[in-house]
Amino acid sequence: MGVAQRDQQYIAPTYARSPLEAACGAGAVCTGADGRRYIDFSSGIGVNSLGFCDPGWVAAVSGQAAKLQHLSNLYYTGPMVDLAELLCKRTFAKKVFFANSGAEANEGMIKAARKYSFDRYGKGRHTIISLVNSFHGRTVTTLSATGQDVFHQYFDPFTEGFRFIPAGDTGALRAAVEGGGVCGVLLELIQGEGGVVPLDKAFVDAAAALCRENDLLLMVDEVQTGVGRTGRLLCCEHYGVTPDLVSLAKGLGGGLPIGAVLLGEKCADTLGPGVHGSTFGGNPVACAGACEVLRRLDGALLCEVEEKGAYITERVLAMPRVKRVDGKGLMLGVTLGGMDSKTAAAACLEHGLIILTAKEKLRMLPPLTITYAEIDEGLQSLREVLSQ
Repeated sequence: MGVAQRDQQYIAPTYARSPLEAACGAGAVCTGADGRRYIDFSSGIGVNSLGFCDPGWVAAVSGQAAKLQHLSNLYYTGPMVDLAELLCKRTFAKKVFFANSGAEANEGMIKAARKYSFDRYGKGRHTIISLVNSFHGRTVTTLSATGQDVFHQYFDPFTEGFRFIPAGDTGALRAAVEGGGVCGVLLELIQGEGGVVPLDKAFVDAAAALCRENDLLLMVDEVQTGVGRTGRLLCCEHYGVTPDLVSLAKGLGGGLPIGAVLLGEKCADTLGPGVHGSTFGGNPVACAGACEVLRRLDGALLCEVEEKGAYITERVLAMPRVKRVDGKGLMLGVTLGGMDSKTAAAACLEHGLIILTAKEKLRMLPPLTITYAEIDEGLQSLREVLSQ
């Protein structure tokens, strides 16, 4: 019995898998179990920052695994401290909390915001303003923070304390704040699962100003946009705002599970002993991989990400059926005319291109280190599909 058949027999059917059994990979090239070659424009949904099996990343991870794979957070381990120091020195953060995923990072961010407000103002000031069309994870609380009705099914009762407004509606934001009981504003600067929709800078500026004026925490979900994905280490750098809290995951580990909450000056010491924790958070092997990712994300590579994004955008806009391209750097959404995005993605796979969807758009999240030769090969496959 093959892998697909055994998957269907033994694994809970929570995913509608595409007909590809991946066997190995190098750079932005994935090889199937049948020996077929695919160009990867997905990087595992924004995870494989350095592509498949990058030699430096492999050396960092395997070297650490051979020394110490896990202890616990009851003791000190070097890779976790190394990673925290790198993150603090390269961002606004004063302290870092480590988790294992984007949803866990967002849970930590929500808890930090509510704890900060409780410490200063007491009970009852716990509401977090979130955006319609947002996505923040699949735990009960992060689903509750997600502004899409399709996710608010089956799992009642959902966590209370979230208020939703349309993205870009500054008046609605101000009214939500004036409604009282608010402790923070939660934003994705580019709504990823919502369709690769960048927020308007004026709206982000207004949100930051309202947070400053009312001692609210500006909370930015950078699970998908962070770690160089948009051509800056953090997407908030494009907007010129300094958040109080940021969540990271996906590309931080380069392929291993990791999440992080970056805590700014206001809430650096909000999470004390026993308030929050994670058995695997700060795992030495995952942190060693993340350190390698951050060391490689220098100014030159970040510039390349922006340049490659512009290169892809220009060529995709010249293709048949393409109406527009949204996003920043190597986080791009392609709006099509006359072809459904899921149909297009399935056809791309048949043509040797792994590509994602985000609602009605095709979504591109290629490795940050993808070569121009790999880009051109992938774009040729996309052109073939869109020319049908």
